[in-house]
Amino acid sequence: MRLLIKGGHIVNEGRILDGFIVVEDGQIIEISKQQPEASFYETIDASGCYILPGIIDDHVHFREPGLTDKADINTESLAAAAGGVTSYFDMPNCNPQTTSLDALEAKFGIAREKSHVNYSFFYGATNDNTETFAQLPADRIPGVKLFMGSSTGNMLVDKQQALERIFKTCKLPLMAHCEDTDIINRNLAEVKQAWGDDPQVSLHPLIRSEEACLASSRKAVELAKKYGTRLHIAHISTAEELELIEGNITAEACVGHLYFTQLDHERLGAKIKVNPAIKTPVDQFMLREALNDGRISVIGTDHAPHLLSQKEGGCVKAASGMPMIQFSLVTMLELVDEGVLTIQRLVELMCHNPARLFGIQQRGFLRKGYRADITIVRPKQPWTVTKDCILSKCGWSPLEGHTFNWQVERTLCNGHTVYHKGKVDTSYIGEELRFDR
Repeated sequence: MRLLIKGGHIVNEGRILDGFIVVEDGQIIEISKQQPEASFYETIDASGCYILPGIIDDHVHFREPGLTDKADINTESLAAAAGGVTSYFDMPNCNPQTTSLDALEAKFGIAREKSHVNYSFFYGATNDNTETFAQLPADRIPGVKLFMGSSTGNMLVDKQQALERIFKTCKLPLMAHCEDTDIINRNLAEVKQAWGDDPQVSLHPLIRSEEACLASSRKAVELAKKYGTRLHIAHISTAEELELIEGNITAEACVGHLYFTQLDHERLGAKIKVNPAIKTPVDQFMLREALNDGRISVIGTDHAPHLLSQKEGGCVKAASGMPMIQFSLVTMLELVDEGVLTIQRLVELMCHNPARLFGIQQRGFLRKGYRADITIVRPKQPWTVTKDCILSKCGWSPLEGHTFNWQVERTLCNGHTVYHKGKVDTSYIGEELRFDR
């Protein structure tokens, strides 16, 4: 039972070549310039399209368990498939939080029944759970997530003693959300005094400020260097933080920070209110520059759905977070058209590097012997984001009304077409990711 993909431009490992891909039992068994002489149960004609490795999103919040009024693993993995995303890492701030081995195993159990693409889960660091780190299944999870700001309850870790213990103990990649809580609280008090109890959303970047991000990221880098921790800074949002990236430190940029600036709050309001805040055009420019010089290693989404009713209000009342996974790839392809980066570099940042950085087995590349996670996109195919095409459970997007010129035509997960021209196979279940440690 062999599948043939023909006629497209294969983008892989810095090259674009016209060729043929043969898939059998969910695995790539041949990539060639000449059409193989064999019989196939299905042939996919990708003429005029670009064939990419399946997109890997290292940063999503699918809200399950416990927050499923906003989203769940079923709906958000369908949105992922429609966006060309074949693998994701989900974050631990759900309910119950993924901060115990039992909670981690429970999430795997949900995904085995409901996830339509491949999956894994970050384990959450708290002030008092470092003793469980040694028991973590290193070959099943990408790493540990640390909230050094912008969290609630026991997941906020900003005291020096607890941070020292986490950085010293964690032997897996440590992804950190870096914002300084004391600076944020001080900024909020000042803004409230000037603008009232719920200041307008355009002031959010003054509260979740450049200073708050830089102070926290600097502390994380110092601790990582002290203990040799494999630190990955999530959703970098300022130009200054980029200067910290060197050696064993890597950084993720999120699509929202690359595509929007704080000026867009005037147009989109709380729909693009996120933590850390979207910042100045200068910060956006420098983040885009860093996509090409190696300081940014990975592009993720921080996909974080809320009901639209929960996005009402200002800096205090409106929830932070927005859904992006369904439109992340086409948004970045728009930046390719604008000359911000090449399509080869896009594949490096959204496919190859996540696989390398976290040690994902047999994914992230179009290689013989690798799992057949493949995304086929078509250029010069204008379409407009409308409410009826949104698959995320929350039912809205900050990109509604926007016209894209690229379209995700087909998404194959382990050789199975899970999405094709607007239709998702809701019967298909993805695979648990595995990691080399």
